[in-house]
Amino acid sequence: MNPQIIAFYLPQFHRTKENDEWWGKGFTEWTNVAMAKPLFRGHYQPKIPTELGFYDLRFSENREAQAILAQKAGISAFCYWHYWFGNGKKLLNMPFEEVVRLKKPDMPFCLAWANHSWYKKSWKTNKSNFELPRGSKLLVEQTYPGIEDIDAHFYYLLDAFRDKRYYKIDGRLLFVIYAPLKMIDWQLFRDRWQELAQKEGLSGFYFVGHTMEQEFIEDIKNMGYDAVNFSTHHQAFPHKEPAKGILHYLTALKNSISLKPKVVEYEKAIELMKSNYFKEENVYPTIIPNWDHTPRSGNFGTCFNNCTPELFAKHVSYILETIRPKKIDNQVVFLKSWNEWGEGNYMEPDMKYGDGYIRTLYQCLELGK
Repeated sequence: MNPQIIAFYLPQFHRTKENDEWWGKGFTEWTNVAMAKPLFRGHYQPKIPTELGFYDLRFSENREAQAILAQKAGISAFCYWHYWFGNGKKLLNMPFEEVVRLKKPDMPFCLAWANHSWYKKSWKTNKSNFELPRGSKLLVEQTYPGIEDIDAHFYYLLDAFRDKRYYKIDGRLLFVIYAPLKMIDWQLFRDRWQELAQKEGLSGFYFVGHTMEQEFIEDIKNMGYDAVNFSTHHQAFPHKEPAKGILHYLTALKNSISLKPKVVEYEKAIELMKSNYFKEENVYPTIIPNWDHTPRSGNFGTCFNNCTPELFAKHVSYILETIRPKKIDNQVVFLKSWNEWGEGNYMEPDMKYGDGYIRTLYQCLELGK
């Protein structure tokens, strides 16, 4: 049995009334992708989709085409980002609701709750890359109103949980929480959802807490999560002590004028992303094919430069070899991401590499059998 590859999936590629209001009529993730341009010598931008095009996730045929390609890559399931802000407030919910309602594509799925507030601070809204960091204007706040909201959240998703396609680990429904340490009612949430699952005849939940910081891994385990998804791409980012006051302003101005984001060669990044934590039974690693945040953040973005399918193969092979000694049920790998085009973080075919990343992942999995 191959390791299980769970691919994070962004449902941003369709119009919403909120995005129309916040960013301008017609805005989708593609807006930033299409506006991107190279910011330094050798910078691969813009990144243009080919086989699937600038798709609209309101249409089922686009979602089905994605699933066909993902299965060709050997991906076991899509993990849809899920946005529930409390008191029934949802965003970007339509694509997944349609996946459940229409019973297609015939592709296993699970959910990752992106439990964080949204701020208007980083996405560009014009064609200029000469910008200072925006103020943190709150767009929608993540709240935890209590048990009534916990129940409403569960029952909103009940049809999905009952769907035969819903992905399970150890016979239980996989549910990922993006910011586990920020859940002020975690124990209540966990116990109540397990109780409701039993009441509704479900097999219970397998809760995975996500983190990008290794110092939080033990805390998440100790909170009672079944496992931790550890994404190490931040380990590869160049970090500097944050400036304050006027120094912060001058640093931001200097960075903007320099017309160059923070850049790390991908060949170096895949070495920096290694971790001994990946050997632990209940720590699930993350594979990162590429990263370039500049379509959203311009000169303030971070970029892995010279990403290639060949280097991705080296990265994947390391991860597969690292988890090989684990029990079969714990040979789980998260893929970040299937389609985060605005972060230059995707597997879908593009103009430069075609379906190279898809073929590479499949070949790595075949060689690892």
